[in-house]
Amino acid sequence: MSTDAPTAPAKEPVVGDVKGPLDVPVFNRQGQQTGTVQVDPKDFGGKISKQLLHEVVLMYLANQRAGTHSTLRRGEVAGSTKKLFRQKGTGNARVGPRRTNKRRGGGTAKGPKPRDYEYHLPKKAVQAATRMAILSKLADKEAIVIEDLTLSQPKTKEMASILKALNLNGISCLIGTAGLDHANQQIAHRSARNIRCVELMPANDFTAYTVLKQKRLVLTRAALDHLRNRKKG
Repeated sequence: MSTDAPTAPAKEPVVGDVKGPLDVPVFNRQGQQTGTVQVDPKDFGGKISKQLLHEVVLMYLANQRAGTHSTLRRGEVAGSTKKLFRQKGTGNARVGPRRTNKRRGGGTAKGPKPRDYEYHLPKKAVQAATRMAILSKLADKEAIVIEDLTLSQPKTKEMASILKALNLNGISCLIGTAGLDHANQQIAHRSARNIRCVELMPANDFTAYTVLKQKRLVLTRAALDHLRNRKKG
């Protein structure tokens, strides 16, 4: 009989290198694949750190907290501070004033008070996490490229038909654009804002949190080129 102790399963590495190149499918607005585009992982740092992504996402979530929660301490609730009855001689359990946290209607012991949860990680770490989040979508085959997304007027139905042709109907996705003027960007945004689980924004505004919280990433060709050529922080 073997006396060797069972070996623990190997832990998944926290930081992993992404081998390339990565092939990203390219579709037209009718949902037909027109080709692929190769992406070098080094354009996005070439590595994915799960720990850094976790810390950056926690930072964004913490910064969204209002911090307006408030409870009344025993010194803030209404009521007398007098002891209800003497300590000994009554046959009852010892008690304090009505405002103690042990009685109904009393104050809360060590309850939350308004506070600011906001904090910030180093700028370069946040920028690196954004690149890692985009790279993780590309490596996991959760990103596609669309040739063009310019609309003549705001039309939710037209945007929904494009997403349906891309088999993204009912799937949460982030749509990234680039190179659009203010008017066309507003048209695209207004066309997508009423579609459930769909978020459209310029690729320059991407964060690790906005990229990771959606299941799919849809990029225009201009957006992909912008992200690949964006200066590293």
